[in-house]
Amino acid sequence: MARSRPVYEYTEAEDKSMRLGFLLIAAGLLSLLGLGCCWLRPALQERGGGGSANCTVLAVRQLGERFACTFSCGAACRGTARYPCLQVLVRTSRSSVPALLHEDERQLRTNPKSGGGVGPLCVPPAASGHEWEAREKLLMPARKCSYIPPCARDDQENSENVTYKQKYWKEKVGSQPFTCYFNQHLRPDDVMLRRTHDETVLLHCFLWPLVTFLVGVLIVVLTICAKSLAVRAEAIKKKKHL
Repeated sequence: MARSRPVYEYTEAEDKSMRLGFLLIAAGLLSLLGLGCCWLRPALQERGGGGSANCTVLAVRQLGERFACTFSCGAACRGTARYPCLQVLVRTSRSSVPALLHEDERQLRTNPKSGGGVGPLCVPPAASGHEWEAREKLLMPARKCSYIPPCARDDQENSENVTYKQKYWKEKVGSQPFTCYFNQHLRPDDVMLRRTHDETVLLHCFLWPLVTFLVGVLIVVLTICAKSLAVRAEAIKKKKHL
């Protein structure tokens, strides 16, 4: 007689465990696919045009002119304040031409190369979006700044933040070399203190979807193995009673 194969009938708890495992597998694959297409691919393309270099501070100075920034004072309240422009010029190992240092890639994108004068400091809260954007263009600094402080309502507080940064670069860093970064796609003549998309962020982009996928696979495999062992144990128990 042919041996009948054991039937695997999962209990309600085992069925929930299997569903959880398959759900984690699907979530891991979808998140890896989504991050790869929407975030990881542009980040790698952006990093492809950049690199690192050794930088040394040449000059740290505050420009005499003050520039405008915007602050929020409530849900329907916005206004402008002023801050001094701090420039940090560095010498890089890749070029003998002095380069302007920026905080990160975000500032490298948003910090304009040139602009107009400074508009009025009082902006009505009821101004429309288009009016505010037009006013913002007028508030752009005429020169590039290495550090733009968090905009506070008090001009003195903004000045103190900039002065603190100036002392940091002059006294703590001084002539010590440090690692800086450049991006050929944005501004090849300027450098950044840190990159937005560094190796740690890229690692986490791969790590957590992969961990989710592996945990799901582990749950499914353990559930199947546990059920198989239970069925075999039951079959052996029945043979002993015969």
